[in-house]
Amino acid sequence: MTSVRAFAGAPRDDALRFHRVAEADLVFVYALYAQVRAAELAPVPWPQDAKDTFLAEQAALQHRHYLASYPGADLLVIEDGADPIGRVYLYRAPAEIRIMDIALMPDRRNRGIGTRLLNEILDEARATGSTVTLHVESDNPAQRLYRRLGFQLIEHRGVYDFLGWDPVDASS
Repeated sequence: MTSVRAFAGAPRDDALRFHRVAEADLVFVYALYAQVRAAELAPVPWPQDAKDTFLAEQAALQHRHYLASYPGADLLVIEDGADPIGRVYLYRAPAEIRIMDIALMPDRRNRGIGTRLLNEILDEARATGSTVTLHVESDNPAQRLYRRLGFQLIEHRGVYDFLGWDPVDASS
């Protein structure tokens, strides 16, 4: 297992582990993408196999985009014990940590896992003096969590809100 800066250090008090996405993980990564996006396609009058094909294609395109656009990013599968339960994708630039994606399987949401992971990323940002940024859809329920942790709207970008967290603002 790879321990990445935001998730390194003292032994965890939970069973979460992380490893870099490998070819063998793509089935899980694509399935997670499909689950996250399924509600968007629910009203579309396509047969389920067409929706499944579309979501698989979109997941593959997203994965290729991340690899091409964010060289050196940490694309991580989150495991609870031996079971994959989500992903967290981080890109570190000078003075910025970009949360490219963070997603959990539906049965693992609303259990505090996302909050713990985000707090670990914010701890890293405090230690390095980095801002943390991310894009999130304006109607995504995770908006409440981001706001509670101190993320602020930087700009509306189409269907996405571009949010930022600054360790200087957070300490005042």
